Amino acid sequence: TIRLKYTKKHEWVSVDGEVGTVGITDFAAEQLGDIVFVELPDVETKIVKGDAAGAVESVKAASDIYAPVSGVVTEKNNILEQEPGKINKSPFDEGWLYKLKLTNITELSELLNEKDYEDFKKEEEGQEN
Repeated sequence: TIRLKYTKKHEWVSVDGEVGTVGITDFAAEQLGDIVFVELPDVETKIVKGDAAGAVESVKAASDIYAPVSGVVTEKNNILEQEPGKINKSPFDEGWLYKLKLTNITELSELLNEKDYEDFKKEEEGQEN
């Protein structure tokens, strides 16, 4: 089964066995506006949960992407370098950022499930108004 987990910084990780696919949520993409540039970690980079691992820039802002889990990068979505807008159009499918082999599967229990993430977004939106 594939598990989808979220962070409070609006990253998601979809886990299949010990491979995680990382991206930013539609909420984050919406907040940023049109994404014009993306920087991704290189293959074989060791990433530690919570560290900045890549960045996205939009016409409005630049934002670091924080690693939701620790692991070693196995693949990055190179097409985003030419077409960063895919993150806005399809953040969970074509707009994924990178894949990694998880080095600490227990970290997943520290992340939010979909319901918890929805609740967190509502809280955050409430604070902005």
